[in-house]
Amino acid sequence: MTIIILIAIIMMMNTNDNQQHQAIVRPATQAGRFYESNPELLSHEVDSFLALHANDSIDDRVAAIIVPHAGYYFSGNVAASAYMKLNPKKSYKRIFLLGPSHHEWLDGASVNGEVDYYATPLGQVKVDTEVATDLIAADSVFSYRPEAHDREHCLEVQLPFLQRRFSDVPPIIPIIISTNDFNKLKRIADVLKPYFTDDNLFIISSDFSHYPSYKDAYKVDARTGKAVESGDVETFLAAIEANSNSDVRNLATSACGELAIATLLLMIDKNYEVKHLMYQNSGDIDHHDHSRVVGYHSFAILRKGERVFSLSEEDKMMLKDIALTSIMDSLDGKPVSHSSSLYSLNRKLDEKCGAFVTLREYDYLRGCMGHFGEDMPLREVVAEMARSAAFEDPRFQPLRRAELDDIDIEISVLTPMKRINSIDEFELHRHGIFIRKGYLSGTFLPQVADEVNWTKEEFLGHCSQDKAGLGWNGWRDAELFVYEAIVF
Repeated sequence: MTIIILIAIIMMMNTNDNQQHQAIVRPATQAGRFYESNPELLSHEVDSFLALHANDSIDDRVAAIIVPHAGYYFSGNVAASAYMKLNPKKSYKRIFLLGPSHHEWLDGASVNGEVDYYATPLGQVKVDTEVATDLIAADSVFSYRPEAHDREHCLEVQLPFLQRRFSDVPPIIPIIISTNDFNKLKRIADVLKPYFTDDNLFIISSDFSHYPSYKDAYKVDARTGKAVESGDVETFLAAIEANSNSDVRNLATSACGELAIATLLLMIDKNYEVKHLMYQNSGDIDHHDHSRVVGYHSFAILRKGERVFSLSEEDKMMLKDIALTSIMDSLDGKPVSHSSSLYSLNRKLDEKCGAFVTLREYDYLRGCMGHFGEDMPLREVVAEMARSAAFEDPRFQPLRRAELDDIDIEISVLTPMKRINSIDEFELHRHGIFIRKGYLSGTFLPQVADEVNWTKEEFLGHCSQDKAGLGWNGWRDAELFVYEAIVF
């Protein structure tokens, strides 16, 4: 009898432990309203928007993004433009989600650390309850108000994008901000700033103008957008006030996430830059009613500093293969192909940067063509320039099939150009030079310095005279840019 009683007590204790450790999940309250409730349809919906920006460049310097939170039909394209800036292979410790309250007045910030997971039709996203608790303990401006989160959509709608962009979504810290006290916003920013590091990502959820006409929305949102780009919180708040006082008909707000954006701007300094990515308003999607629209911006906040660009040996081999295939296809009368699934799996080859392709036959130049603009994926630039070097360099006859076995292909991938104000910033052998004045321009690749015995002034003089057509001293009052080249 005693044994039976002991077994019963143990079973009751185990039951209590299971109840105590049962995960608390916030349900997907907006599924079927702001986005699809069916997992397959939702995956397709999000992936379709992301695919519209498949050729956009990834940037490892992203510290934060500002994205809309309307129904996906209206704002999904703009949101995707920001999510595609993120490197899906980067390991973040956590993601801070900041947005406005559409239902409750808080006079502060509410952090939802009382649930273990947020659910969507695509699965569950873990909440960093420890950090959430730390925030509330750090300053009384933070609290937990369940009513601020229960029906709120502005953070929930970000989760499916994160789930489709990252194979393993880092833990989130959901924060709803609602106060008209600027000092409280500063306190919120001060507490969050120690987390504003490369280990963490901040996502700011905000739509922009609400309910003006289509034409007025473009004007209002342009003013607000430029203010956000300034990175200055006072400029941003002044733009909001100016819009409010402009007598634009039906303008309810210039940015519903004004407080979340202001909090972000209070955390950044001169070491960050705000890059505008995309703008649309609901009238661009639904053409039936231009009398009342909502505006959508996306931004990326980037840590300043030179972007390190490198290529692996595998990357270089792929680019050499792309160049050779392009030339062979042209000899066979085929169009240049950019769609190889093998190459499209390599995200580095989708980076937008310039490149030169140089052909040599028995160590003699046989063709060289390049493209500077950062407007095409690298794999496309190499394919196009290889074809141009082989068949369109005006200094040479088009390449013949019989020569192909004797051709060596050299590729120079160019790093982003940097404007210089003095030739003291130009380093021979390391930098290439690009000279531009009006419609005239010319360049020398860095490796040209290895083939000649020129001083800096002679290097610039020859480029100005021989390449840009500006005369020997034309570089002195022209725009000068430097860049580096990865040559292989």
